[in-house]
Amino acid sequence: MGFVEAIKSGFAHYVTFSGRACRSEYWYWVLFEIAVSFATGIIDNLTGTYLVGLVVSLALLLPGLAVSARRLHDIDRTFWWILIAFTGIGLILLFIWACMKGTTGPNRFGADPLAAWNEYLASRA
Repeated sequence: MGFVEAIKSGFAHYVTFSGRACRSEYWYWVLFEIAVSFATGIIDNLTGTYLVGLVVSLALLLPGLAVSARRLHDIDRTFWWILIAFTGIGLILLFIWACMKGTTGPNRFGADPLAAWNEYLASRA
């Protein structure tokens, strides 16, 4: 999945906490959030307020949580595992899991997202 497709998917599944998200979808979403945060930081510094950054952060909160949930589902973990982030050290485990290859084939959370993506690419060729 490319950058544009990942961002479209993130917004299309804005509050969809079911299903699965492949690594590229998750990491392109993270890259998008970092780039947008950087841009809003510049705007906030130029205007002297933090309103733009706050509004954008709130707008990206739900889709960020949703893509995180779907990424955890891809490695056959429930979204409740996100709570280990509050331990601090759990962030390392979440990072490692986000880098792992997802379950091949269907799992309890749905079909393999890479299989669907490969079928889509084959149909466009």
